[in-house]
Amino acid sequence: MQQLSDAQLFRIIENGIPGTGMPAFHALESAEIKAVVIYLRALQGAKVAVKFPGDPGRGQTIFFGKAGCSACHMVGGKGGFVASDLSRYARSHTVEQIRNGITSPTPSGDNSSRTVTATIRGGEKYAGRVRNEDNFSLQLQALDGTFHFIAKSDLEGLIVSQQPLMPSDYGSTLSPTELSDLVSYLMRVANGSTAPLEKPKKEFEEE
Repeated sequence: MQQLSDAQLFRIIENGIPGTGMPAFHALESAEIKAVVIYLRALQGAKVAVKFPGDPGRGQTIFFGKAGCSACHMVGGKGGFVASDLSRYARSHTVEQIRNGITSPTPSGDNSSRTVTATIRGGEKYAGRVRNEDNFSLQLQALDGTFHFIAKSDLEGLIVSQQPLMPSDYGSTLSPTELSDLVSYLMRVANGSTAPLEKPKKEFEEE
């Protein structure tokens, strides 16, 4: 595979190899096949030049500031615990997939996509996300990352928030430029950099 060009890998993934066990993946969109090629190159240790749609530095500020993503998500060991770690998210998602994931998150019908407040005997309360549940108990991860094993026989109440963990209004609260910056930050982190990003020089901002 190291001897093949990106275009050759693209055609193999899209059309398969007749007479072998390699099937054709016509169901994948062009952007998805390109993402697979990039991932294969990353597995080979190749340094893939990444073109950012925005400014990763500003995106970092938005992630930990205005958008409040870090309240739930972690990146590079920093941030919240109750949602997925986004450190490698951009490695397997295209720019448009990342943007759509931010502006049009897929809703889930179960309690795992919402925060809950559990009240146990004595009035003690725990707020967080249900990680596991069976007929006799539930495991809740609090907002600070700690886990609590609660027997349902000790549970006096369980209030499920009507709002999903992932806000659905980023398409209106963030401008297109801010969304591009946020996507760029996730791409930058996924490509191996978690260090603080320097503010771009003025001449680059004017281009």
